[in-house]
Amino acid sequence: MGFFTRLSNGWKLSMSSFSVIKKNKQLLLFPVFSGAALLVLFASFLAILFAPNGWNFGETKDSADVVTYIGIFVFYLINYFIVIFFNMGLIHCARIYFEGGEPRVADGLKFSMSRIGDILAWSAMAATVGLLLRMLEENLGKVGQIISALLGVAWSITTFFVVPVLAYENLTPIAAYKRSVQMMREKWGESLGASFSFGIVQFLGILIVGIPLFFIGSLIGLIPAIVLAVIGVLTVIAVTSAAQTIFISAVYHHINDRQLEDFDNDTLDSVFVHKEKKGLF
Repeated sequence: MGFFTRLSNGWKLSMSSFSVIKKNKQLLLFPVFSGAALLVLFASFLAILFAPNGWNFGETKDSADVVTYIGIFVFYLINYFIVIFFNMGLIHCARIYFEGGEPRVADGLKFSMSRIGDILAWSAMAATVGLLLRMLEENLGKVGQIISALLGVAWSITTFFVVPVLAYENLTPIAAYKRSVQMMREKWGESLGASFSFGIVQFLGILIVGIPLFFIGSLIGLIPAIVLAVIGVLTVIAVTSAAQTIFISAVYHHINDRQLEDFDNDTLDSVFVHKEKKGLF
């Protein structure tokens, strides 16, 4: 399949994901809740780091010790937990919709709470991997940065299906990771088209929404301009993030032999093709 054909198919799939959001606007609350929780997390860690020094940003240590790495691990752990918790809730609501139901935010939150042990266990595993990559990057110079980047890409690919697998296949985190790798081996394909399309939509959305809001706010003052622009950008990111999560849910359910009315199932077939055609792993 040609590059431009994949881009075209990716665009169709991304638009289908946005159409699901359009029909279920309440699903946007999941990335909003996630984003708000991450902002609180980031602000809390900034306060822990800099408040004791009177918010003197120049007094931070350059070298990392055991305590620093523990702090990084805890930050990663909470960060992953927040993202996975709300993504799993969104994926479950998408499933309810795909099955003909009417999803509610409460349904997704309740489901995530029922899987909270698995979410925490996977978050710990992901945080460990993230910390190891960080240590490679910091301690091996340029070589470490290259190795960390390559391993990071491989990790992102092999964990593509981990969240829906954790949600529905009742597996441990390690088994869920192996299952995700297995699914990618069996039906590997290039989701570049869809990912590229989501990136284009997000970039254009930021330009179309963020810049005008900035100029509108500038009629009042600089601070209103910045506030309006930030709100606009965060809204675009929330919509795109929700659509991407729905895309992952759609591909997962399609691979598990579900026909999805809102998606072109032939196009979904083209995203993941048999390993014999194109193998990566």
